[in-house]
Amino acid sequence: MKIGFIGLGTMGRHMASNLMKAGHELVVHDVRREAAAPHREAGARWAETPREVAEASDVVFTSLPGPPEVEAVALGEQGLLAGLVAGKAYFDLTTNAPALVRRIHAVFAARGIHMLDAPVSGGPRGAETRRLALWVGGDEAIFTREKPVLDAIGDQAYYVGPIGAGSIAKLVHNCAGYIIQTALAEVFTLGVKAGVDPLALWKAVRQGARGRSRTFDGLVDQFLPGKFEPASFALRLAHKDVTLAAALGREHRVPMRLASITLEEMTEALNRGWGERDSRVAMLLQEERAGVEIRVPEARIRQVLDAEKA
Repeated sequence: MKIGFIGLGTMGRHMASNLMKAGHELVVHDVRREAAAPHREAGARWAETPREVAEASDVVFTSLPGPPEVEAVALGEQGLLAGLVAGKAYFDLTTNAPALVRRIHAVFAARGIHMLDAPVSGGPRGAETRRLALWVGGDEAIFTREKPVLDAIGDQAYYVGPIGAGSIAKLVHNCAGYIIQTALAEVFTLGVKAGVDPLALWKAVRQGARGRSRTFDGLVDQFLPGKFEPASFALRLAHKDVTLAAALGREHRVPMRLASITLEEMTEALNRGWGERDSRVAMLLQEERAGVEIRVPEARIRQVLDAEKA
């Protein structure tokens, strides 16, 4: 296929190269012409503007720093909208704002152009090796039609839902990662200041329950189905553990902001009379504050897990 690719930075340069390795004819553009040198040497054609990329391509991808750049490339005077025609598809690989994605989608849809958000996860190494997740929002039929192209970029192209759903999934994933990163910094400094060698501490915690599980697997048994009894680990016992950790922090003068917030959540849940329910029942407090109830039938969860094993 004739594919357009705009944005040849840390991630984009690898994704563009993998499209070429898959045999696609590439037209490229970047604000830095020199960024396209390896691709041009490999046979890609250079375009001076996003409009020229769109005019020469069947499918266009953008991988850009953020919303302002995407808006300019998509809707600018020499942007994609000026060059794409009805029936063509545009995938934005950027970590983007769902509101902007939906606005661009609406403008493109009015002209019969398919726009989908498809942010990626896997980092530069994943982009290079094609071990990359693509979370796609938009028209599922277009996702299916173009999936062979998406598979040239990453090994886990997944349709999430309507336009914007891919971007929401990416923001949930990334924000969770940075919150966890902050929490790890907090508890790790506690452990080291309390007297444990950092390498020994790291080796120890990697073998615990959290160390052995994938980050989001813990949502399956309690939170997603809304099932908190019988308890896997009672809230009153978890409250005791966090209380002891916070006390250790005070003893060694280690700030424990996240632990303090967590302890407040658990204390409020205890005061609801939930002490014998599973410790994750405290997560219901956030559901209340957000005004949303999450209840996924266990049979549907099992279908997803069984499909992964197949």
